[in-house]
Amino acid sequence: MFPLYGSVSSGLFLPLERPKPRKPRRRFKNPKSRTHQMVLLMSKMVLVMVDTTCAEEAPTSVILTLLQSYKEALANNDDARVAEIEAFFKSVEDEKIELESQLTKLSEELSIEKDRLIRISADFDNFRKRTEKERLSLVTNAQGEVVERLLQVLDNFERAKTQIKVETEGEEKVNKSYQSIYKQLVEIFSSLGVVPVETIGKPFDPLLHEAIMREDSDIYEEGIIIEEYRKGFKLGDRLLRPSMVKVSAGPGPAKPEGGPSEGGADVEEGETTERNTSEVEAESS
Repeated sequence: MFPLYGSVSSGLFLPLERPKPRKPRRRFKNPKSRTHQMVLLMSKMVLVMVDTTCAEEAPTSVILTLLQSYKEALANNDDARVAEIEAFFKSVEDEKIELESQLTKLSEELSIEKDRLIRISADFDNFRKRTEKERLSLVTNAQGEVVERLLQVLDNFERAKTQIKVETEGEEKVNKSYQSIYKQLVEIFSSLGVVPVETIGKPFDPLLHEAIMREDSDIYEEGIIIEEYRKGFKLGDRLLRPSMVKVSAGPGPAKPEGGPSEGGADVEEGETTERNTSEVEAESS
């Protein structure tokens, strides 16, 4: 029995021949002869197979042995042997082309799936950010609704603070307890991120302030808030309620020195200020 060599995929198994006595090397008289051309072609195919996947199926020594057998078959004019070996090489070449085609197809599919995975990852990241933003917005809105209702309680505490007059020791204890509750309420608001809107000495901002009065002022420039009637509050970037303020109209017209009309004007202006202040307090309550 002779050992076999060949490719399982091609279904061709050829017996290894016994080594024969070496004959003198035959030189090709005509370089363009069929034998010379076929040897060159088969040599190129062997180099390709050795460098690519065919080298895994057939070791280099087997391929070289097959090439030697092909040369001997050409030299002996063994057409059947030549056709058999050529068919084997052709099947190997066809298999190589098929594998390259599959590799190209798989590379394209891999590229498509990679792009798809990148898009899915980007969409999921955007979805996660959008969901987190919506969640924070819902939490802020819920907190804002609760705080808005509690602001009236805070107004009542501040109003009572200005009106309470402590005369006895018992009243002093009650006042301290009262102020302790007020301080605790303010601390809770602060922990939630509720901050008062800045007013006195700041420029009037219609997005944050509600002007209920304008008054001439020699101290403040026009458009500067000079008095606050009701505090405004913000929760983060959300305005819970605007501040009610008095805005400076700038220096007024020069008044004549002396004269009875000056006192009358001052009395009238004082009455107007007192009336407007009472209206604001009634509205807040």
